[in-house]
Amino acid sequence: MRRPLARRTLARRPLAAADRAFAFVTEQAVSLHAAAVLRIGYGLLYLAVLLREFPHRDEIWGPGSPWSPALARELLARDGWFSILTLSDRPAWFTCCYALALLASALFALGWHTRATSVVFAVVVTSFHGRAVFMTDGGDNLIELMAVYLMFTACGRRWSLDARRSRTRPRPAPLLRPALRQAVQIRSLLSNTLHNCGMFVIAAQVCLLYGSAGLFKVQGGLWRDGTALHYVLNLDLFQPWPALSRAADGHALLLAVGSYLTVLVQVAFPFTLFSRAKYVVLALLVALHLGIAVLLGLPVFSGAMITADAVFLPDRLLLRIARPGGRGTRGSPRDPGYRLPDLPQSAMGR
Repeated sequence: MRRPLARRTLARRPLAAADRAFAFVTEQAVSLHAAAVLRIGYGLLYLAVLLREFPHRDEIWGPGSPWSPALARELLARDGWFSILTLSDRPAWFTCCYALALLASALFALGWHTRATSVVFAVVVTSFHGRAVFMTDGGDNLIELMAVYLMFTACGRRWSLDARRSRTRPRPAPLLRPALRQAVQIRSLLSNTLHNCGMFVIAAQVCLLYGSAGLFKVQGGLWRDGTALHYVLNLDLFQPWPALSRAADGHALLLAVGSYLTVLVQVAFPFTLFSRAKYVVLALLVALHLGIAVLLGLPVFSGAMITADAVFLPDRLLLRIARPGGRGTRGSPRDPGYRLPDLPQSAMGR
């Protein structure tokens, strides 16, 4: 009798694991504060890019760009992509698109009607990137990907105008009709599932970026010799402050250590996610990107990568940083991720 019982127990284990995985994905949204950091970070970052390039907007994205609208339409048609900027060559249309981009970036960062503004923000970012794909520094590629991924997340549930409005509105009656209750549960399930899958894709994307970058560096002789940073600092294209680049280039030992440490951290990053070592690796990566922003003059790329790293920070840590000594916020019945308490059938029928 023991053997059949043991076999049934072993057969039930995969089903139980699958049930737990399904419940984890559908019952509750995870990393809501990390998603809010991503929303705020990318919204403000792209807003800063648009404001910084405002005097040069026509030469980069407008009708006066060397990469003409006709060339942009030809490339977009070949790649099967789309840009609202190529719908018209008139300066007035470009001005309206630029104003829309500024407004969408600000509202997305603030979290105002985030479900709608996230779609508009993604359309804006992909349109501007597709219009001038050869005039970016690499950070725009990541911002474009993250803008698309964030459309599927519930990034407006925390630290947003939506969250504030949800807290100030009067709460509905605790007893709901069966049809309405079922609709709320289905909406919650779909919202939580999309959010959790979106956050998983974002985390996987960051791991893929770091892992592939590290493995690509390993194949280069300069990185194996520890001289890669020396040659990078001597490129005229990446010398915003030549005196600072020369000063940093004078420390050969530190540059060699930095070269090897860069490769090691990037390759090891995906393998440290389930241990406390990830915090040390994240700190080193932030320092690396700050160095890239200052020494190589790539602040957009560095800002995009630092913002993406926030997906691996737990909500407890983010709440502790935002409000030292404070307690976390709880969901409200208007929050799509809030799980309504189970009510007796007699109460549901009233």
